[in-house]
Amino acid sequence: MLILDATVVNVALPHIDRALDFGPAGLSWVLNAYTLAFGGLLLLGGRLGDVFGRRRAFEIGLAVFTLASLAGGLAQTPEWLVAARGLQGMGAALAAPGVLALLTTSAPDDAARNRALALFGAVTSGGMSLGLLLGGAVTDLGSWRWTLFINIPIGLAVLSLTRRTLDETPLRPGRFDVVGALTATLGAVSVVWALIGAPDHGWGSSRTIGGLALGVALLVTLAVTETRVAHPMIQPVLLRSRRRLSGLAIIALVVGAQMSMFFLAVQYLEGQLGFGPLTTGLAFLPLTLGIFAMSRVTPRLLARLGRTPMFVIGTIGLATSFTWLSQVSAGDSYWSGAFGPMLLNGLSAGLIFMPATSAVLTGVAPEHAGSASGLLQTCQQLGGAIGLAVIVSVYAAGAQPGQFLPGADHAFLTSAVFSLTALAVAVLAVTRRRRAPVTALPTVEEVAEAA
Repeated sequence: MLILDATVVNVALPHIDRALDFGPAGLSWVLNAYTLAFGGLLLLGGRLGDVFGRRRAFEIGLAVFTLASLAGGLAQTPEWLVAARGLQGMGAALAAPGVLALLTTSAPDDAARNRALALFGAVTSGGMSLGLLLGGAVTDLGSWRWTLFINIPIGLAVLSLTRRTLDETPLRPGRFDVVGALTATLGAVSVVWALIGAPDHGWGSSRTIGGLALGVALLVTLAVTETRVAHPMIQPVLLRSRRRLSGLAIIALVVGAQMSMFFLAVQYLEGQLGFGPLTTGLAFLPLTLGIFAMSRVTPRLLARLGRTPMFVIGTIGLATSFTWLSQVSAGDSYWSGAFGPMLLNGLSAGLIFMPATSAVLTGVAPEHAGSASGLLQTCQQLGGAIGLAVIVSVYAAGAQPGQFLPGADHAFLTSAVFSLTALAVAVLAVTRRRRAPVTALPTVEEVAEAA
């Protein structure tokens, strides 16, 4: 539900514009308000769950999200809807890290944890395309307001079951890192804010450069602070593992690459092929079903193959799917132009997310599981923001008024480059581990001398 809400309103945006009279400049904030609050507050949400209890943080976040969904569905003005979307993002940022942390810490063994992570990866990556399907269905059959109202029964059902199925995690005594919380939140918000505006304002604009510079300065302050406080917002030990860092980089790059599917492919289906909202959502089923089908076998593949072969096959498959889409022509139909790449994309993405999530969360102490989950999901959000900004900029550079295909070929190839960069990260991580220095065994003479 939390991931789905990043895309569920996409296909309803024209209807929202007509109903509330947003105007072209303001309409993007229906999406951006949620992205900013969600991406900017994830690190804080993860740490709050570690300190005050993950079930409590999950329940509060989900309650805020559900109430904000009701408020958004009842919105009568643009400002009202944007504020509600921001509150949704705040609730999601508080609840989401707890979801992943509770999955990993409550699993009885590694096999159960891997199965849980595979399902989590399928829901996370498939939720965005399901959002298009659900948004198209309720918009066509009812009203755009149901893209928000649909969260209410789901949220109430989950809240009613939470205490029956989940135990509260132990509270962690100690002072809260206020400076870390402020710098992490404001730094992430500043970076995301600058990136989502880069396609409209330009990469060289004072808004983009200033926002990125401020964000980097705040994140550097966070890094310095975390090495000096007794109870840091982000445990430095989480960033000392090469395996974990490579997993975070792969997730960010793959999510960034996938943004072309949810920006360009939607435009191709609706603008080039003339699909309606519901038909567009149905057209994404190959991608969604590919992800879910792969989630059923990734735990066994991980046990048999290991992470690196899965990363290699998955990233090459993604790069191939984007290159395939870059060759779409005006004479192609859905079946000849989009179906095959979408199915390959879903299968390939499903092969990557679970082992990448496992690489990030394996070996994390239970008391830091929330922080690690927040860090993982922050990288997803930042990767998506960076990927979308770059892809939109590349597309705009070659676009021609009234036509979709000019510019789209280079934008899809940009996603292929993101995927191949993720492949390089996976291969380099393995190469560096193999080259790690090995302590030499003592010689016979040294043993004799010591004796």
